[in-house]
Amino acid sequence: MINIEVVFALPTTATCLSLEVQPGCTAEQAVIQSGIIEKCPEIDSNALTLGVWNRTVKANYELKDGDRIEIYRPLIADPKDARRKRAEKAKEEGRANKITGGRPLER
Repeated sequence: MINIEVVFALPTTATCLSLEVQPGCTAEQAVIQSGIIEKCPEIDSNALTLGVWNRTVKANYELKDGDRIEIYRPLIADPKDARRKRAEKAKEEGRANKITGGRPLER
């Protein structure tokens, strides 16, 4: 048997479950065996995005002793769009050059 953890975090709470699984168990199998999907209804079991120690892995990733499986939530905003909006706001407020986007010259 190998020891692993399954983790799911929300902005206010986190759920961490420790369990033992058979060698050769996959990340997806471990998530199902842990029962975390029933404990956390926010998890979309049809669209699982998993990671092990902060690295994204496929559902068929074979676990090793001591692995921590992380269940990721979908992004609420596209990072590129958020960056673009911040840059436009900075240009409008005069905190950035309207042409280059860089910092305006100090005079």
